[in-house]
Amino acid sequence: MKDIFALSDRIQFLPAVHGSGNFSQAVRGKILASACDCLAVCLPPEFQPTVEEGIERLPRIALSCIEESDGKYCYVPIDPCQPVIMGLRIAMQEGIPRHFIDRTVAEFQPLRAFFPDTFALRTLSLEKFCASLLPGIPRPQPGSQQDMRVRWMAHRLHALELEYSRIVFICSVLDWPWIKEAYGERLEFSPPEPRAGYPSLYDVDKHTLFFALSEFPYVTYLYERNRAELRSDRDLSIDGVKEILLRAREIFLSKRKARYHNLTSQTFQIYLQYVRNLTLMESRLAPDLYTLAMAAKQTGGDAFAIALIEAARDYPYQADELASPAVSLGIEQAVFEEDNVAEMKNRLSETRYEWRNLNLKMEPPSWRQTQWKYRWNPFGQCSWPPEDDRIESFHTHVREQSRLLLSNDLARSEKFAASVKDGIDMRETLRNWHTGDIYVKEIPPSRGTVEIVVFLFEMEPGPRDYPWRQTWYAEHAEESTLCFFATDYMANMVGPGIGQATYGGCMMIFPPRPIPNIWEDPRLRHSETLEEKLLEAAFFHSRERHVTVVSPGLPILSWRKLARLYKKRIIHIPLKRFSNQTIERVRLFHVLNGKDIRSYASKFIRDM
Repeated sequence: MKDIFALSDRIQFLPAVHGSGNFSQAVRGKILASACDCLAVCLPPEFQPTVEEGIERLPRIALSCIEESDGKYCYVPIDPCQPVIMGLRIAMQEGIPRHFIDRTVAEFQPLRAFFPDTFALRTLSLEKFCASLLPGIPRPQPGSQQDMRVRWMAHRLHALELEYSRIVFICSVLDWPWIKEAYGERLEFSPPEPRAGYPSLYDVDKHTLFFALSEFPYVTYLYERNRAELRSDRDLSIDGVKEILLRAREIFLSKRKARYHNLTSQTFQIYLQYVRNLTLMESRLAPDLYTLAMAAKQTGGDAFAIALIEAARDYPYQADELASPAVSLGIEQAVFEEDNVAEMKNRLSETRYEWRNLNLKMEPPSWRQTQWKYRWNPFGQCSWPPEDDRIESFHTHVREQSRLLLSNDLARSEKFAASVKDGIDMRETLRNWHTGDIYVKEIPPSRGTVEIVVFLFEMEPGPRDYPWRQTWYAEHAEESTLCFFATDYMANMVGPGIGQATYGGCMMIFPPRPIPNIWEDPRLRHSETLEEKLLEAAFFHSRERHVTVVSPGLPILSWRKLARLYKKRIIHIPLKRFSNQTIERVRLFHVLNGKDIRSYASKFIRDM
């Protein structure tokens, strides 16, 4: 079979899709497997000194920029996941001569095209992938800049084969067939245009690496880390996404400091299925950042989506303090040290991108939180009604469960006679299986009800972790009287007049009635810890004999002593009966600095 990449006996093509980590791996493998004595790349010769200097600086990312005659900047990103940079890096490592043979132009005109997902290279050969693109590669317009560049590169290849016998040429897949045509037909060419200047090397702001790198910055970091540790990176394009997810969960939990959360393995399984479906709907094989962030928002909320974006943009090798000169990149724009905004053109980017918006409620900066804290009125405080409805709904569900437990305690079994009554008692029937009798159960109406429910989200909450203790009274008849201990809402301001806190434990009385503040009531003197104070208040104020306690563990001895002291009985419901997502949604709440704050609070409070 004839090699479709062979231009002549001395020249071998390596067509590439710029900005593809999968193509970079293929280029690296081809160069290392060949015995080439010259590497040619599709860049003008004036870029060679700065590009090779930038490659020596890797893994620190830099840009080789040149100002053109129209005031715009043309640049080459020193990105280790770029096929051209990868080829040059390998050639410098192996001591292979390098030649930059593209045509110098005064104003570079970038090409834009849609390409299939290069993830297919994992199961498809480079030759088959590039051959499948041939029918869709448009011919350059006669006299266009691409046409002149193609002819000049074909001429330079003719000159190089006079000096070298095994040349490897890395070029764009959009130029590959037309360079081959110009080489074979020896088409006329035009000399290079006068240079607008010489390129300069710039460091890139760590927070804007998204616009300089072709892969996610964190995936690029993993490529560099594996290279330094001599580990395989064959499946890193997908394994890197998993690494980002795990790192995003760490960031999310470190900020929330929550013991209960919904980012479980089951949630991740649902998340990955959702990402797969969204990716296939967009005719892709691997997800992009928008797909990952959108799925994260739908499954874990805005906070998890923000954590995922932060994890994806992290590149530990880039220093926080940039060397001079430095540049901050944007969408086809950049800000240099002189604070002038310039338009940018990437010579190693031909993929047509679509920029989409994703609405996320960001966390406010620390200086803004401090400003809001100073403006807080200590005499105004109220709750956020949607969160009131959420915890009241959870409270109602727990009271219903308590009534069922009370009824089950009064249930009795008897032999089946004429009616199954409230159902067959399977346990008693199996116990008497040898007699052949069937037992049915009868559940009489429960005696009494549950007035107070106590929620303890931790067995031994630390007083320093939950310094805020409060009693809130109902605003209307459908709300409960609420006593709780929680984190300090002033330590986490999310908006003007809006603080965020987390319950450590709470007590709810329904129907609501006013009681003294339990944290200042001298009558409650038999308790020492926060959870005991809450339980003693529940036993003291309950008009019913039963008090429901929802906690992670079984009631301990001190709790039972308090119950006997006030002649009450504990109905225990394990906290693990409820999902982590439900617990997280109930525990997190917001404090508003007055009822007028409710008119705009939804703009700052993020949905879970």
